[in-house]
Amino acid sequence: MRAFIFPGQGSQAVGMGAALAGASVPAKDVFAEVDEALGQNLFRLMRDGPDEELKLTENAQPAIMANSIAVFRTLGVRLADVASFVAGHSLGEYSALCAAGSFDLASTAKLLKLRGQAMQQAVPVGQGAMAALLGADLALAQKIAEAAAQGEVCTVANDNDPSQVVISGHKGAIDRAIAIAKDMGAKRAVPLPVSAPFHCPLMQPAAEAMRDALGYVVLGPPAVPVFANVTAQPESDPDTIRNQLVEQVTGMVRWRESVANMFDAGVEEFVELGGKVLGSMVKRIVPDAQVTSVVTIEDIEALAKEIA
Repeated sequence: MRAFIFPGQGSQAVGMGAALAGASVPAKDVFAEVDEALGQNLFRLMRDGPDEELKLTENAQPAIMANSIAVFRTLGVRLADVASFVAGHSLGEYSALCAAGSFDLASTAKLLKLRGQAMQQAVPVGQGAMAALLGADLALAQKIAEAAAQGEVCTVANDNDPSQVVISGHKGAIDRAIAIAKDMGAKRAVPLPVSAPFHCPLMQPAAEAMRDALGYVVLGPPAVPVFANVTAQPESDPDTIRNQLVEQVTGMVRWRESVANMFDAGVEEFVELGGKVLGSMVKRIVPDAQVTSVVTIEDIEALAKEIA
Protein backbone atom coordinates (compact mmCIF):
# COMPACT_ATOMS: atom_id res chain seq x y z
CA MET A 1 0.00 0.00 0.00
CA ARG A 2 1.04 3.57 -0.69
CA ALA A 3 0.27 6.94 0.92
CA PHE A 4 0.82 10.37 -0.62
CA ILE A 5 2.02 12.92 1.93
CA PHE A 6 2.28 16.70 1.61
CA PRO A 7 4.78 19.04 3.32
CA GLY A 8 4.02 22.01 5.54
CA GLN A 9 5.51 25.40 6.27
CA GLY A 10 9.28 25.69 6.12
CA SER A 11 9.53 23.78 2.82
CA GLN A 12 9.26 26.99 0.76
CA ALA A 13 12.32 28.28 -1.14
CA VAL A 14 12.84 30.93 -3.81
CA GLY A 15 12.85 29.19 -7.19
CA MET A 16 10.26 26.60 -6.17
CA GLY A 17 8.14 25.38 -9.05
CA ALA A 18 10.03 27.33 -11.72
CA ALA A 19 11.71 24.39 -13.46
CA LEU A 20 8.56 22.30 -13.17
CA ALA A 21 6.42 25.03 -14.76
CA GLY A 22 8.87 25.14 -17.66
CA ALA A 23 8.64 21.38 -18.15
CA SER A 24 4.96 20.70 -17.46
CA VAL A 25 1.79 22.31 -18.81
CA PRO A 26 -0.35 20.95 -15.92
CA ALA A 27 2.08 22.54 -13.42
CA LYS A 28 2.02 25.85 -15.26
CA ASP A 29 -1.79 25.73 -15.25
CA VAL A 30 -1.85 25.13 -11.47
CA PHE A 31 0.30 28.19 -10.80
CA ALA A 32 -1.82 30.33 -13.15
CA GLU A 33 -5.06 29.18 -11.49
CA VAL A 34 -3.71 29.95 -8.00
CA ASP A 35 -2.56 33.41 -9.14
CA GLU A 36 -6.01 34.10 -10.54
CA ALA A 37 -7.79 32.84 -7.41
CA LEU A 38 -5.67 35.04 -5.14
CA GLY A 39 -5.49 38.06 -7.40
CA GLN A 40 -1.72 38.21 -6.93
CA ASN A 41 1.34 37.05 -8.85
CA LEU A 42 2.29 34.40 -6.31
CA PHE A 43 4.16 32.32 -8.87
CA ARG A 44 6.49 35.21 -9.68
CA LEU A 45 7.20 35.52 -5.94
CA MET A 46 7.86 31.77 -5.74
CA ARG A 47 10.17 31.94 -8.75
CA ASP A 48 12.05 35.18 -8.06
CA GLY A 49 11.57 36.07 -4.40
CA PRO A 50 12.44 38.05 -2.38
CA ASP A 51 12.81 35.35 0.26
CA GLU A 52 11.51 37.57 3.07
CA GLU A 53 8.22 38.06 1.22
CA LEU A 54 7.86 34.39 0.29
CA LYS A 55 8.44 33.42 3.93
CA LEU A 56 5.43 35.47 5.08
CA THR A 57 2.86 32.97 6.30
CA GLU A 58 0.11 34.27 4.01
CA ASN A 59 2.37 33.67 0.97
CA ALA A 60 4.24 30.56 2.08
CA GLN A 61 1.08 28.54 2.79
CA PRO A 62 -0.59 28.83 -0.65
CA ALA A 63 2.82 28.63 -2.37
CA ILE A 64 3.73 25.30 -0.76
CA MET A 65 0.28 23.92 -1.59
CA ALA A 66 0.50 25.11 -5.22
CA ASN A 67 3.89 23.45 -5.62
CA SER A 68 2.61 20.14 -4.22
CA ILE A 69 -0.50 20.15 -6.41
CA ALA A 70 1.61 21.07 -9.47
CA VAL A 71 3.70 17.94 -8.83
CA PHE A 72 0.57 15.84 -8.29
CA ARG A 73 -1.16 17.04 -11.47
CA THR A 74 2.02 16.59 -13.52
CA LEU A 75 2.05 12.98 -12.36
CA GLY A 76 -1.30 12.66 -14.17
CA VAL A 77 -2.85 9.84 -12.15
CA ARG A 78 -6.21 9.14 -10.54
CA LEU A 79 -5.43 9.32 -6.84
CA ALA A 80 -7.54 6.30 -5.86
CA ASP A 81 -5.66 4.15 -8.42
CA VAL A 82 -2.24 4.76 -6.88
CA ALA A 83 -2.68 5.62 -3.19
CA SER A 84 -4.70 4.22 -0.30
CA PHE A 85 -4.40 7.27 1.98
CA VAL A 86 -3.26 10.88 1.97
CA ALA A 87 -1.95 13.06 4.78
CA GLY A 88 -0.29 16.44 5.11
CA HIS A 89 1.72 18.24 7.77
CA SER A 90 -0.29 21.23 9.05
CA LEU A 91 -1.08 23.30 5.92
CA GLY A 92 -0.16 20.16 3.95
CA GLU A 93 -3.48 18.71 5.09
CA TYR A 94 -5.15 21.23 2.76
CA SER A 95 -2.88 20.08 -0.09
CA ALA A 96 -3.86 16.48 0.68
CA LEU A 97 -7.57 17.38 0.62
CA CYS A 98 -7.12 19.24 -2.68
CA ALA A 99 -5.34 16.26 -4.24
CA ALA A 100 -8.12 14.02 -2.94
CA GLY A 101 -10.76 16.23 -4.57
CA SER A 102 -12.40 17.48 -1.36
CA PHE A 103 -11.52 21.09 -2.18
CA ASP A 104 -11.07 22.61 -5.63
CA LEU A 105 -7.75 24.34 -6.24
CA ALA A 106 -9.04 27.93 -6.12
CA SER A 107 -10.82 27.34 -2.80
CA THR A 108 -7.72 25.71 -1.32
CA ALA A 109 -5.54 28.67 -2.31
CA LYS A 110 -8.00 31.20 -0.84
CA LEU A 111 -8.41 29.22 2.39
CA LEU A 112 -4.65 29.02 2.89
CA LYS A 113 -4.15 32.71 2.16
CA LEU A 114 -6.78 33.50 4.79
CA ARG A 115 -5.35 30.92 7.20
CA GLY A 116 -1.91 32.49 6.88
CA GLN A 117 -3.29 36.00 7.46
CA ALA A 118 -5.45 34.90 10.39
CA MET A 119 -2.59 33.01 12.07
CA GLN A 120 -0.30 36.01 11.64
CA GLN A 121 -2.86 38.43 13.07
CA ALA A 122 -3.87 36.24 16.03
CA VAL A 123 -0.81 37.20 18.10
CA PRO A 124 1.10 40.50 17.85
CA VAL A 125 4.62 40.03 16.44
CA GLY A 126 7.15 39.40 19.21
CA GLN A 127 4.64 38.05 21.75
CA GLY A 128 4.74 34.43 20.60
CA ALA A 129 7.48 31.98 19.65
CA MET A 130 8.19 28.35 18.75
CA ALA A 131 11.16 26.07 19.40
CA ALA A 132 12.22 22.62 18.26
CA LEU A 133 13.26 20.20 21.00
CA LEU A 134 15.77 17.79 19.49
CA GLY A 135 16.48 14.45 21.13
CA ALA A 136 13.17 14.70 22.97
CA ASP A 137 10.08 12.54 22.65
CA LEU A 138 6.51 13.68 23.26
CA ALA A 139 6.47 12.84 26.99
CA LEU A 140 9.69 14.75 27.68
CA ALA A 141 8.57 17.71 25.55
CA GLN A 142 5.31 17.91 27.52
CA LYS A 143 7.26 17.94 30.81
CA ILE A 144 9.53 20.72 29.56
CA ALA A 145 6.54 22.75 28.32
CA GLU A 146 4.71 22.36 31.65
CA ALA A 147 7.79 23.39 33.65
CA ALA A 148 8.36 26.45 31.46
CA ALA A 149 4.76 27.70 31.26
CA GLN A 150 4.58 29.47 34.66
CA GLY A 151 1.09 30.77 33.94
CA GLU A 152 1.76 31.47 30.24
CA VAL A 153 0.91 29.29 27.22
CA CYS A 154 3.56 26.69 26.41
CA THR A 155 2.34 23.53 24.68
CA VAL A 156 3.44 20.90 22.16
CA ALA A 157 2.62 22.08 18.64
CA ASN A 158 4.09 19.33 16.45
CA ASP A 159 4.91 15.77 17.48
CA ASN A 160 7.05 15.27 14.39
CA ASP A 161 9.01 12.08 15.05
CA PRO A 162 10.54 10.19 18.01
CA SER A 163 13.44 12.66 18.26
CA GLN A 164 11.90 16.01 17.28
CA VAL A 165 9.02 17.79 18.97
CA VAL A 166 8.08 21.46 18.47
CA ILE A 167 6.66 23.62 21.26
CA SER A 168 4.69 26.85 20.88
CA GLY A 169 3.34 29.65 23.04
CA HIS A 170 4.21 32.96 24.70
CA LYS A 171 7.77 34.12 23.96
CA GLY A 172 8.74 34.26 27.63
CA ALA A 173 7.62 30.67 28.19
CA ILE A 174 9.39 29.41 25.07
CA ASP A 175 12.58 31.21 26.17
CA ARG A 176 12.33 29.49 29.56
CA ALA A 177 11.79 26.12 27.86
CA ILE A 178 14.89 26.63 25.72
CA ALA A 179 16.89 27.49 28.87
CA ILE A 180 15.85 24.35 30.80
CA ALA A 181 15.49 21.83 27.97
CA LYS A 182 19.03 20.41 28.11
CA ASP A 183 19.01 20.02 31.89
CA MET A 184 15.70 18.16 31.61
CA GLY A 185 17.10 15.65 29.10
CA ALA A 186 16.70 17.09 25.61
CA LYS A 187 19.75 17.15 23.35
CA ARG A 188 19.12 20.66 22.11
CA ALA A 189 16.46 23.35 21.93
CA VAL A 190 16.41 25.53 18.82
CA PRO A 191 14.25 28.65 18.44
CA LEU A 192 12.38 28.56 15.12
CA PRO A 193 12.35 31.52 12.70
CA VAL A 194 8.56 31.82 12.59
CA SER A 195 6.39 34.90 12.79
CA ALA A 196 3.68 33.48 15.07
CA PRO A 197 3.14 30.66 17.63
CA PHE A 198 1.27 28.12 15.51
CA HIS A 199 -0.77 25.15 16.82
CA CYS A 200 -1.33 26.43 20.35
CA PRO A 201 -4.27 28.01 22.21
CA LEU A 202 -3.05 31.53 21.30
CA MET A 203 -4.27 30.77 17.76
CA GLN A 204 -7.94 30.68 18.84
CA PRO A 205 -8.83 33.89 16.88
CA ALA A 206 -7.44 32.23 13.75
CA ALA A 207 -9.45 29.07 14.47
CA GLU A 208 -12.65 31.18 14.60
CA ALA A 209 -11.72 32.87 11.30
CA MET A 210 -11.24 29.44 9.69
CA ARG A 211 -14.54 28.18 11.14
CA ASP A 212 -16.31 31.07 9.38
CA ALA A 213 -14.44 30.59 6.10
CA LEU A 214 -14.84 26.81 5.99
CA GLY A 215 -18.57 27.22 6.54
CA TYR A 216 -18.89 28.80 3.08
CA VAL A 217 -16.69 26.39 1.12
CA VAL A 218 -17.81 23.23 -0.66
CA LEU A 219 -16.00 20.27 0.91
CA GLY A 220 -16.68 16.91 -0.72
CA PRO A 221 -15.72 13.40 0.40
CA PRO A 222 -12.05 12.66 -0.39
CA ALA A 223 -11.19 10.05 -3.04
CA VAL A 224 -9.21 8.19 -0.35
CA PRO A 225 -9.28 8.66 3.44
CA VAL A 226 -7.23 11.53 4.86
CA PHE A 227 -5.24 10.96 8.05
CA ALA A 228 -6.15 14.01 10.15
CA ASN A 229 -3.46 15.95 12.05
CA VAL A 230 -5.61 16.30 15.17
CA THR A 231 -6.64 12.64 15.53
CA ALA A 232 -3.95 10.70 13.60
CA GLN A 233 -6.85 8.63 12.22
CA PRO A 234 -8.29 8.23 8.69
CA GLU A 235 -11.34 10.32 7.90
CA SER A 236 -13.70 10.57 4.92
CA ASP A 237 -16.75 12.41 6.28
CA PRO A 238 -16.82 16.03 4.98
CA ASP A 239 -18.44 17.52 8.10
CA THR A 240 -15.92 15.82 10.38
CA ILE A 241 -13.03 16.98 8.17
CA ARG A 242 -14.36 20.55 8.30
CA ASN A 243 -14.40 20.50 12.11
CA GLN A 244 -10.95 18.91 12.27
CA LEU A 245 -9.49 21.68 10.10
CA VAL A 246 -10.77 24.22 12.64
CA GLU A 247 -9.34 22.22 15.57
CA GLN A 248 -6.04 21.89 13.69
CA VAL A 249 -5.28 25.64 14.03
CA THR A 250 -4.90 25.40 17.82
CA GLY A 251 -4.31 21.65 18.13
CA MET A 252 -1.18 19.52 18.06
CA VAL A 253 -0.02 18.12 14.73
CA ARG A 254 0.14 14.40 15.52
CA TRP A 255 2.48 13.54 12.66
CA ARG A 256 4.44 10.75 14.38
CA GLU A 257 1.24 8.90 15.26
CA SER A 258 -0.27 9.52 11.81
CA VAL A 259 2.69 7.92 10.05
CA ALA A 260 2.85 5.02 12.53
CA ASN A 261 -0.90 4.42 12.12
CA MET A 262 -0.66 4.47 8.31
CA PHE A 263 2.17 1.94 8.50
CA ASP A 264 0.09 -0.24 10.85
CA ALA A 265 -2.80 0.02 8.34
CA GLY A 266 -0.55 -1.55 5.69
CA VAL A 267 1.20 1.42 4.06
CA GLU A 268 4.69 0.37 3.00
CA GLU A 269 5.53 3.30 0.71
CA PHE A 270 5.27 7.00 1.55
CA VAL A 271 5.51 9.44 -1.37
CA GLU A 272 6.16 13.09 -0.44
CA LEU A 273 4.90 15.43 -3.15
CA GLY A 274 6.56 18.82 -3.54
CA GLY A 275 9.16 18.65 -0.79
CA LYS A 276 11.97 16.78 0.93
CA VAL A 277 11.05 17.56 4.52
CA LEU A 278 8.78 14.73 5.64
CA GLY A 279 10.75 11.80 4.25
CA SER A 280 13.44 11.88 6.94
CA MET A 281 10.76 12.11 9.64
CA VAL A 282 8.97 9.07 8.18
CA LYS A 283 12.21 7.06 8.22
CA ARG A 284 12.75 7.90 11.90
CA ILE A 285 9.17 6.83 12.72
CA VAL A 286 9.00 3.65 10.61
CA PRO A 287 12.54 2.71 9.46
CA ASP A 288 11.20 -0.21 7.39
CA ALA A 289 9.02 1.98 5.17
CA GLN A 290 10.02 3.01 1.66
CA VAL A 291 10.17 6.79 1.23
CA THR A 292 10.17 8.70 -2.06
CA SER A 293 10.45 12.49 -2.35
CA VAL A 294 9.06 13.88 -5.60
CA VAL A 295 10.00 17.45 -6.56
CA THR A 296 11.50 17.61 -10.07
CA ILE A 297 10.18 16.49 -13.44
CA GLU A 298 12.75 13.65 -13.30
CA ASP A 299 11.37 12.55 -9.91
CA ILE A 300 7.85 12.61 -11.35
CA GLU A 301 8.82 10.57 -14.42
CA ALA A 302 10.56 7.98 -12.22
CA LEU A 303 7.50 7.66 -9.96
CA ALA A 304 5.16 7.45 -12.97
CA LYS A 305 7.13 4.46 -14.26
CA GLU A 306 7.02 2.78 -10.88
CA ILE A 307 3.26 3.13 -10.39
CA ALA A 308 2.21 2.56 -14.04
